[in-house]
Amino acid sequence: MNWSDPSAIGYPALFGGVLLGSVIPIVPTGAVVGAAAAVATTTDHLSLPLVIVLAVLGAYLGDVLTFAVPRFGSEALLRWVERRQQADRLAKGREQFARRGWQLVVIGRLVPAGRIPVLLAAGTLSYPWRRFLPAGLVACVLWAVAYSLLGIISGGIFDSPLIATLLATVLVLLVTVAMTLISKLRRKPERTGGGPR
Repeated sequence: MNWSDPSAIGYPALFGGVLLGSVIPIVPTGAVVGAAAAVATTTDHLSLPLVIVLAVLGAYLGDVLTFAVPRFGSEALLRWVERRQQADRLAKGREQFARRGWQLVVIGRLVPAGRIPVLLAAGTLSYPWRRFLPAGLVACVLWAVAYSLLGIISGGIFDSPLIATLLATVLVLLVTVAMTLISKLRRKPERTGGGPR
């Protein structure tokens, strides 16, 4: 393998970064995908379709692993969760996954900080594999395309790969902050309107 070739480093870094960040949220995976898409748009070092495919594969594998941890150890983990949660909340969680599991998995992947809680809840509540796998794949495709578009936009504005990558990273961070604020604002009325029961 020729390590002086940027694609020899770029593709493994993209896949590994997305996979790692999907299991342990220490890597800003959206920024990694946006930056790779910006480089693919402004140079011939990376292929945009391959960037999207590797982003989907890394995210999907990471989500499946995250879902599998509580799913395979569900008895012990479920007992641990049950001791810390009210029975009615667990029942409500099961009911929500039974009715809207697809939506929860897809939205959890797209909303900042929503993915891991949704995947852990789905695994703990024994959401079926046959439903999770296609829902997770759809979620990862939408996510990879959305963040690639931010890289494509930045690459279309600037010809410089460095500036396009920086702009893609800034755009991803701005979108993440905006989505987090919207999510918090939407939760506020639920908290204030509900009151004690």
